[in-house]
Amino acid sequence: MSSSPDEMSTVEEKGAVMHTEMLSLPGLSRDDALFLASFPEDKKKKMLRKIDWRLLPVLLLLYLITYIDKANIGNAKIEGLLKDLHMSGREYNVALAIFFIPYVIFEVPSNIILKLFKRPSQYLALLVFLWGVIMTCSGLVKTYGGLVAMRFLLGLFEAGFFPGAILLISEWYLPNEVQTRIAVLYSSAATGGAFSGLLAFGISKMGGIAGFKPWRWIFIIEGCATLVAAAICFFCLIDSPALSSRWLDADEIRYLQLRQAARRITNSEEYRTKYFDWRILWDVLTDWKIVLLFFANWSQAVPNYALKFAMPSIMTGMGYKSANAQLMTIPPYACGAIMSYILARIADKKTWRMPFIVAPQLLLIVAYGILSAKAGNIKHNVGLCYFAVCLACAGLYPIFPGVSAWNVANLWGPTKRGMGIAYLIAVGNIGGLIGSFIYIDKEAPKYPTGYGTSLGFAAAGIAACFVLEYALWTINKKNEKVSEDEIRAMYTDEKLERMGDKSPLYRYAL
Repeated sequence: MSSSPDEMSTVEEKGAVMHTEMLSLPGLSRDDALFLASFPEDKKKKMLRKIDWRLLPVLLLLYLITYIDKANIGNAKIEGLLKDLHMSGREYNVALAIFFIPYVIFEVPSNIILKLFKRPSQYLALLVFLWGVIMTCSGLVKTYGGLVAMRFLLGLFEAGFFPGAILLISEWYLPNEVQTRIAVLYSSAATGGAFSGLLAFGISKMGGIAGFKPWRWIFIIEGCATLVAAAICFFCLIDSPALSSRWLDADEIRYLQLRQAARRITNSEEYRTKYFDWRILWDVLTDWKIVLLFFANWSQAVPNYALKFAMPSIMTGMGYKSANAQLMTIPPYACGAIMSYILARIADKKTWRMPFIVAPQLLLIVAYGILSAKAGNIKHNVGLCYFAVCLACAGLYPIFPGVSAWNVANLWGPTKRGMGIAYLIAVGNIGGLIGSFIYIDKEAPKYPTGYGTSLGFAAAGIAACFVLEYALWTINKKNEKVSEDEIRAMYTDEKLERMGDKSPLYRYAL
């Protein structure tokens, strides 16, 4: 049924009001503002579903592969890796840690490089292909030194994928849509932990085939799967709305582009075309908000990396044999995946991050408190300790999507967003370096260093979240006391742009 002219006028007026209230931006024309504000909700939902089905499955597959390739050394360990390469427990910890040196260093440069590619799928596919080759070669190494070299190169080529994936998500979705998508992506890490254990269980039965031990087959088979994933990335990963006319109509492309443009404070051409700026890099490196998010991120990064490397050994300590120990890692990771998705949906709906980060951190306090108290006599407390491991995973996996979504929502401009996403992830991965050393073989099964360190980082993360929430709330309240007209009378558009999220026009997301 068609609308009357009066009804159409009302729609336009409402659209203009919505635009003014939601955006208050100088750069959009009236037609663009009305188009953006009056875009049909049912069409928006249909469009987002189309994006979800085209973007997320490919990223899920790639991150699943990333996780498996990163963590499979823990599975290889209990299948004879240390014995065959004459490695000590300390040398194993070094092999874990060496991965994170290039992994941390190259994440920010990789996202800067990614922004130069018109088609991100090409760059990401190249990275996946290169680490697939390295993973396959890891199954052929003869010495400890060879394994360390492969781990270093694996870290180098894997470094760019995850920050690139988060950046790609942030360019397709708005901040209040991001956490659910990141949770789905990050949950594939939990699924990867479960799948890795199941896959390792199957591969453990291949000992002797072609003269290779089971741990070698773990690397070879998973490396070959990575090469297949690289081809899928190259041909199937979507790049940008402007390059998606085959499956998006003109209105959908226009809407996706305008809603990202609506996040600007100014309409500077420089804003849209500049991909690197030393001033913005320095702003990212010294951003106090990101520093606080480091601690929130470390509350999951340190325990998470440590636990995924040590999980098979913890299960073995409970009395399970190597094959069954692999299978027993599956339920804890499943708990993590489910909890991550549920909390992300609620956080996006509420458009509020802090409570849905702190709640999982509190679960970690409980979980590692139980393990610290009971793991010393783990064989007589198998049920309670296994529950605590499941609880730990349920707490670990929701934290990063919340932290990452909070970070994305407060990174003003595409240049800072690309750098800031990678910076948070890179420093967060320092947690991997710490986590590589906190589970010490001679401390098994009590692992006081591992459980105690995890407990400490969880507590520090809670404190950081409360401080950040209060600081952002205070700044917003202060800025709300000054009207937009007064602010624009005091500053030029150029000045407001250079101020970025420090502009009094900016409102921080809580």
